Amino acid sequence: MKNILTAPFVEEMRKTTANMYRLGWDERNGGNISYMLEESEVAEYLDLNNVIRTIPTGFDASELIGKIFIVTGTGKYFKNIDADPETNLGIIRIAKDGTTAELLWGYKDGGKFTSELPAHLMSHMVRLKKNPENRIIMHTHPTYTLAMNFVHELEERSFTRSLWKTCTECIVVFPDGVGVLPWMVCGTNEIGIATAKKMEEYRLVIWGMHGIYGAGKDMDETFGLIETVEKAAQLYMIASTMPRVNTIEDHELKAVAESFGLKYRADFLDL
Repeated sequence: MKNILTAPFVEEMRKTTANMYRLGWDERNGGNISYMLEESEVAEYLDLNNVIRTIPTGFDASELIGKIFIVTGTGKYFKNIDADPETNLGIIRIAKDGTTAELLWGYKDGGKFTSELPAHLMSHMVRLKKNPENRIIMHTHPTYTLAMNFVHELEERSFTRSLWKTCTECIVVFPDGVGVLPWMVCGTNEIGIATAKKMEEYRLVIWGMHGIYGAGKDMDETFGLIETVEKAAQLYMIASTMPRVNTIEDHELKAVAESFGLKYRADFLDL
């Protein structure tokens, strides 16, 4: 079999988490990623009949039975993943009972997946129904997005409009807008349920005063969604300290969206 450390999906996790840490989005052990893998691609690197151990998930994910994920570990620092992926990452398969994860590789120090795995699995189930190509759920704490949470109304239409009006590419990158949740206790099934509900409409969900969840078909798309929100939030926060002279008008946002042939939230515009 091939060396698992050379697998494209392991390399993607190493590079992306290192970049997120470098950007200051994932302090200490903040942030987590789950990446759904094809059985055929994993089988090139691992014996799928060799289950190292089983770990209860605390959630019934029967819809995902047999699905395989590479997931960041609980209490693990993104800055350490690139140097020691086998300790800080794990590859799991949802067992036949739907409530247990079978560890196929990783967490070699006896650890386990992120405490927010139930929230990830809930969002995976929703996004797969919306778009079968959505394979990644990414949670992180981008600095300016969080800062914007403290000075801006936490309401989907107004928050989305502020982002769209700050950076021309925003309506192109996330024409479906941004979902917003109030502050909630993290690591619970309650916040997972609330996030999954929002994921029925949005690929991006703000966790008030905490961070953001993103869903996408691959690492570039998912990271790029969050990166674009963060850039717009940075511009918003810088500009908010001075009188605003110019803005992107609603009719101009409409023109951009229609020029790209996008299905966008027209109800978020005042036309």
